[in-house]
Amino acid sequence: MTETVFANAKIITEHAVLHGTMKIVDGVIAAIDSGAGVPSGAVDCEGDYIAPGLIELHTDNLERHLSPRPRVNWPKRAAVLGHDRELAGSGITTVFDALRVGSEADQKRKGFVRYARETADNILDLMRQRALKVSHYIHLRAELCTDTLVEELHEFSPNDRVGLISLMDHTPGQRQFRDTAKLRVYLMGKHGYDDAGVKAHIDRLQNMQAVYLDKHRAAAVAYAKEMGAVLASHDDTTADDVIASSGEGVTVAEFPTTLEAAIACRTQDQYIVMGAPNVIRGGSHFGNIAAQELSDGGLLDILSSDYVPAALLNAAVTLGISMNDMAAGIRKVTAVPADAAGFEDRGRIAFEKRADLVRFAVQDGLPMISSVWVRGTRVS
Repeated sequence: MTETVFANAKIITEHAVLHGTMKIVDGVIAAIDSGAGVPSGAVDCEGDYIAPGLIELHTDNLERHLSPRPRVNWPKRAAVLGHDRELAGSGITTVFDALRVGSEADQKRKGFVRYARETADNILDLMRQRALKVSHYIHLRAELCTDTLVEELHEFSPNDRVGLISLMDHTPGQRQFRDTAKLRVYLMGKHGYDDAGVKAHIDRLQNMQAVYLDKHRAAAVAYAKEMGAVLASHDDTTADDVIASSGEGVTVAEFPTTLEAAIACRTQDQYIVMGAPNVIRGGSHFGNIAAQELSDGGLLDILSSDYVPAALLNAAVTLGISMNDMAAGIRKVTAVPADAAGFEDRGRIAFEKRADLVRFAVQDGLPMISSVWVRGTRVS
């Protein structure tokens, strides 16, 4: 039997912060008690917070490791290991690695080559070897308006830990890219397009939408049901978008772009996910609704680190401070995403839950992580 006692800690339970002690036995939480004392042999947390390990439903961080610079490809195994260590250091103990499925038939086109199946194979192989520090699941980002979506989806089976499938349409002129002027700046800055290149890019994607959107959306919805995966929408903009996605079985709404869409998500009982970087930066870099505005209106359920793993705890603490309720901020990265993903064994500091934990202090409004544990074993 392995036993650890944490004492003199601010323990963040689902609805309150308790100053006390917590006992871990064989990787699960065995007891929680109040009091400032430090029993003999206990770890003195010196008043630091201890929260449940963070649960990340949508992160593109692995793609940054796979391609650290434009047109630079990193070995997939090394990329997965680097990504995993970064997550552990950021307090994320359960992750849904977002992998794009859906590519273009022309594999020479930048940014749209196939990679999901091979990358997932590396993740799963490293898990079997117990080489990864945190718990990994697969999130398939279904790019609906692409040539190969259906073929790529069917490369995955129920044995591949696919827990989440999101329905994505990044066609310019709607959803995330309603403002084509901002898209123009993005394409010119990141990909070096000139005016003609931007126009050709937009025309090509709009033509692909006309060919593929409806039939590929239906195929992706059917496949999610077949896999038993949670189904998510992405960048819904209007109430009609939300009502349509709800009818398809969507229960998680990733990054609604307007207040209208967020209000509709609430009426349809969908979990509302917003980006942690949106909270930290004070708004969307594409000019969509600010996460803080949704939080203030009670329309933000879950935070996602999106492209900056460290932003997840940072944003949760920021919201906790703004609400004068640290437990409420931390719920958005622990208990609520656990519920959305269907986990019953993690996401809360409670009796017999997994001892996935993160210890941190707050200095000048910023969380300072000192230790992270998965099943009671320290991983960072």
